[in-house]
Amino acid sequence: MGATMQALVKENRASGLSLKQVPIPTAGPDEVLIKVRSSSICGTDLHIYKWDAWAESAVATPNVIGHEFAGIVEAVGENVSSVKPGDHVSAEGHVVCGVCRACRSGNAHVCPHTRSFGITIPGCFAEYAVVPASNIVLNDPRLPFELACLQDPLGNAVQSVMVGDISGKSVAVVGAGPIGLMAVAVAKACGASQVIAADINDFRLQMAKTMGADHVVNSRTESLADQLKALTGGDGVEVLLEMSGHPDAIRQGLEGTANAGRVSLLGIPASGVELDLARNIIFKGLRLDGITGRRMYTTWYQVKGLLESGRLDLSPLITHRFRLEQYEEAFELVRSGNCGKVIFMHA
Repeated sequence: MGATMQALVKENRASGLSLKQVPIPTAGPDEVLIKVRSSSICGTDLHIYKWDAWAESAVATPNVIGHEFAGIVEAVGENVSSVKPGDHVSAEGHVVCGVCRACRSGNAHVCPHTRSFGITIPGCFAEYAVVPASNIVLNDPRLPFELACLQDPLGNAVQSVMVGDISGKSVAVVGAGPIGLMAVAVAKACGASQVIAADINDFRLQMAKTMGADHVVNSRTESLADQLKALTGGDGVEVLLEMSGHPDAIRQGLEGTANAGRVSLLGIPASGVELDLARNIIFKGLRLDGITGRRMYTTWYQVKGLLESGRLDLSPLITHRFRLEQYEEAFELVRSGNCGKVIFMHA
């Protein structure tokens, strides 16, 4: 039997995960073997842990999960010349075909043939991970691993914020989970005139203030639509970033968006959402953008520009650090919502 490594595996199609010894993967001719140094838990990982309807429909088992990471290149395949052992790297988690219409027209992030790192192919909650060389993103060695591993979710926030004009605009971030909190900081860094964060969790609303929100709204106790209008002189916000996926939050957010405003939809509803299209979208002249992942690789360069310029500091977002063997405690914390970003520190 060959060398093995510790990995967090979705072994059975039911709630829970398993910490196991699995074979260390080998890099193919066009692949890169990475020693993982830090990884972070995503909302998607929580869906897999709980095993909900989305996970049942989308996740391959058994599989090493996790897709947000940073590490050091251990070895490269014989055809790889773009990176070398010792490089500090992260990776885009969408492995695309490269030849379909979407890929060839600059829209690889919505390739219909996408394989997803940590969802349908082995991921990064392990000592080592293998990634196609084309998906590798080089990191500045001065960037701490625990911040470098946040670039994947940060890309979601950056695309949500920067898909349209943001400078001088009033912005509402609805849903102050980790990506929503990142979006607060990104919007401020990109020149938003005011940022309003909304959630039902007071811990995360306090974190939103730490990340730069000018105002916070607890939408459990206050009307979100009324507050968005009250804080903008009755007009409503010019930019709505919907991160929660909750039907009531979506409806209230649209109600509180100004005429001719822009809306980024990133939150994933559990089922269909009933909307008054005529009143809250068509007659208001709203522009809606569906956001999935990161534009490959425009968003990654925007992420790096924000981090390397020093205009964006994500360190307050990291609230807890665990070893991989503490995964039960880590996932229960994420489930509670009383945290920011939860990091696994690998050996």
